[in-house]
Amino acid sequence: MTLLIAIEGIDGSGKGTQSTRLVERLREAGLSAARMQFPRYSETSFGTAIGDFLNGRFGDLDAVHPQLAAVLYAGDRFESKTELERTLQSHDVLVLDRYTGSSLAHQGAKLQGGERTNLLQWIDHMEHTVFGLPRPQLNILIDITSDWSQELVGRKEARDYTDQKADIQEADQSYLDRVRRCYRELADGRDDWTVVQSLRDGQLREVDDINTELLSLIKPLVGRP
Repeated sequence: MTLLIAIEGIDGSGKGTQSTRLVERLREAGLSAARMQFPRYSETSFGTAIGDFLNGRFGDLDAVHPQLAAVLYAGDRFESKTELERTLQSHDVLVLDRYTGSSLAHQGAKLQGGERTNLLQWIDHMEHTVFGLPRPQLNILIDITSDWSQELVGRKEARDYTDQKADIQEADQSYLDRVRRCYRELADGRDDWTVVQSLRDGQLREVDDINTELLSLIKPLVGRP
């Protein structure tokens, strides 16, 4: 059975860099590995709508109810389901840069208490029962502070879904703090989540240092020392 791994974290946490490097190192270890990134802004109709949402074309973050926003992200993954399943069938390991956990954290961060609990249950049901998306065997949260998040987002090259330096989520530090807390609650409360710290003594760890830790979490799951 293919191992499905999701790399999660707030914006700027290094998901893209780490997932790309992870696939390279898994291949060097003799495994057949692939990577997919969500949202797929330019590849699905829902992905295009997500780009519009993040560019503020539907209003600010508070203008769109999190349940409706979650449908956009789930729709993007559902449109990608055939490719996702085909890639799973042809590889030993599939590494995802964001997946269903991103919706749980980002949309859950907009609500509190029982409303959040109900929304998280609804999102999980929609993604994995109604749409039938496979569950990852492991979700890895790359944890980073919101100030470092915004610093690193500012260093990014141009993205295909926005001409802004930061989209409406990336630009809101208070929102990023709430998303980070929601991610930590998910990781602390679920057996299929683990946390990798991107900072040591307030400074960024080296990319390969973080990646070696990620690799050490995955190799035992595929029977490699």
